[in-house]
Amino acid sequence: MMAFAGGMSVTSAPRRPNAGWVARLRSRWSNGLRTVLSFGIVGLGGMVIDVGVFNALRLGVFGHGALIDKPLTAAVISASLAIVFNWIGNRFWTFRKQRRADVGRELLEYGAVAMLGLGVGLLCLAVSHYLLGLHSIAADNIAKNVVGLGLGTVVRFTLSRWWVWGATRRRPVVVAVPVPTTTAAIGIER
Repeated sequence: MMAFAGGMSVTSAPRRPNAGWVARLRSRWSNGLRTVLSFGIVGLGGMVIDVGVFNALRLGVFGHGALIDKPLTAAVISASLAIVFNWIGNRFWTFRKQRRADVGRELLEYGAVAMLGLGVGLLCLAVSHYLLGLHSIAADNIAKNVVGLGLGTVVRFTLSRWWVWGATRRRPVVVAVPVPTTTAAIGIER
């Protein structure tokens, strides 16, 4: 297209129909990918804490009194430390734009989601250790940190994304705007 403005010709590119939805789709994909990747990185840090503490407790690294015969106790302790790390990481990085003003309720809901994910991992560990009779540390790690963690991560991500930090869960920020009280302030002449 060509237009004349003040004696000069201006050429503009023709508008593509539906260009807006492509940009929105690209933005949503980019934001979704960023969310999944940052959730995974935070979760990886939590996993290092969880697996490290779990195995240290099972092997007695923190002194005698190893929890070799108490894998569920070791799992609860290690996962609790990882849950705290993950909440901080997800609150301040992964879902930083979705942070809520009611921090206590957010923490309570995140804790409920984390406990559900922990329950999935504990169930996998209990089935392997007590039902199937697989008592080695390797078998416990596979049940808890491979199968249980994988299934629990799907549960935690889904509930975190749509319940704890979901768009409908945020309270709107109220901004006070002063209202002019005189007619001169709003430009009405008498």
